[in-house]
Amino acid sequence: MVLELPEPERLFALANSAALIGWMILIILPRRFDVIFFIPQYLMPFGFALLYAGLIFANVYTVDGGFSSIADVRALFGKDELLLAGWLHYLAFDMFIGAWIARQSDAIGLPRLLQAPILVATFMFGPVGLALFLTMRSLYRRRADGAAS
Repeated sequence: MVLELPEPERLFALANSAALIGWMILIILPRRFDVIFFIPQYLMPFGFALLYAGLIFANVYTVDGGFSSIADVRALFGKDELLLAGWLHYLAFDMFIGAWIARQSDAIGLPRLLQAPILVATFMFGPVGLALFLTMRSLYRRRADGAAS
């Protein structure tokens, strides 16, 4: 029995909708309920990772291409299933990092109003949000250390 997945375009739309829900949980809902925070922290990245793995292993050897040059990467992502796998890779890691940022922000007492734009930046631009958080964390700690002196 072979499991047939929906068309890549349909999976893309479903994954994006799921990611949006996960990011809304991270940005809007309170984090005191571990069962709710578990969804974007672990469940969704794990689901994206499983789908990614299925798409990669089912399709990576069906195309010419690889990771040794930009032309090879372009050839690899020339197939919709592999392009979708690449997108799922982004969704999984960005959400996992977003949840890490949320937990770290809570731990240092960074107000939710400051967390929100950082999480939105992580959702939309991945590494930009991470860089913002790392900068904000450094500044926030430095300010807290200065106030304690």
